[in-house]
Amino acid sequence: MLTQEKVLEILHPIEDPFLHKTLEETGGIEDISIKEEKNHVSVKVLIAKTNTAEQMELQQTIVNALKSGGAATVGLRFDQLPEDVINKFQPEAESQQEESLLDGGSNTKFLTIASGKGGVGKSTVTVNLAVALTRLGKKVGIIDADIYGFSVPDMMGVEERPVVRGEKIIPVERFGVKVVSMGFFVEDNSPIIWRGPMLGKMLTSFFKEVEWGDLDYLLLDLPPGTGDVALDVHSMLPSSKEIIVTTPHPTAAFVAARAGQMALKTEHEILGVIENMAYFESKETGNKEFVFGRGGGTKLAETLQTGVLGHIPLQQPYEDEDVFAPSVYQSDHPIGLSYRNIAAKIIDKY
Repeated sequence: MLTQEKVLEILHPIEDPFLHKTLEETGGIEDISIKEEKNHVSVKVLIAKTNTAEQMELQQTIVNALKSGGAATVGLRFDQLPEDVINKFQPEAESQQEESLLDGGSNTKFLTIASGKGGVGKSTVTVNLAVALTRLGKKVGIIDADIYGFSVPDMMGVEERPVVRGEKIIPVERFGVKVVSMGFFVEDNSPIIWRGPMLGKMLTSFFKEVEWGDLDYLLLDLPPGTGDVALDVHSMLPSSKEIIVTTPHPTAAFVAARAGQMALKTEHEILGVIENMAYFESKETGNKEFVFGRGGGTKLAETLQTGVLGHIPLQQPYEDEDVFAPSVYQSDHPIGLSYRNIAAKIIDKY
């Protein structure tokens, strides 16, 4: 028969999945009750963050441990640790978490690319920034974290799939950039209908189960808006920097401000704003037509107290029969040069 002392002995060595400290160190076991006639154990557990994929995994770990110790049935309740306990261990936990995310990648700089709404060219910006950083001699990877709207492989003309070596996924490399995307693991462009915890687990796999090597920059193409996946990424990468993408249209900039405010509330530094589809320049006359209005990027930057990294016009990459990559601008293309200038700014800032 299990006693309270035995339950504590079983549970104390288990770690809080966010603070990387044992439940004994955090005081995470708040209440234990045992119904001897049914051999039922109920436990209230305090952790740093509730209602997450990590909590679900911890729940299974605790249930298995108690049943192995002799419990017939187990009931669990989770609540959040006091703020002072979280703050006590958080800085150390964040450092350990980021170092453990990538094998050999403790010097990797994380750069998230966000937008308030879809259709503003966020993925195009991600792809071309990654390629531009590579052209400047940096080792770069992309995680296509836009789980529901993955498009990076198609934009870069990636036709192969990752392979597995041992227990690691080997990312696909294109234009010198290493790429992992949900699109690699979905057949025939099928819709993704997973729930939040499953998506969180997939994102964790993109970090921990991929052999990234020693990267200088890892870019994350976030889903538009401020949903669960974007919040998960912010939680995983507490020291990442962020770029906000918008069009010049005032409404697009207004919506993009929400994504920027989310970054600020989660204590992420915003490196700047990129205004995409800023204008169309006629090859015939050289006149600029501001198809989507003017001033949205500048206004957004003012709202978020940051700067505009660049204004990207509407224009197609050069046609190239030998290289299939629908959204990658060549190094000598005017927009390719614009991305090179933005990439240089990022290197200076980060």
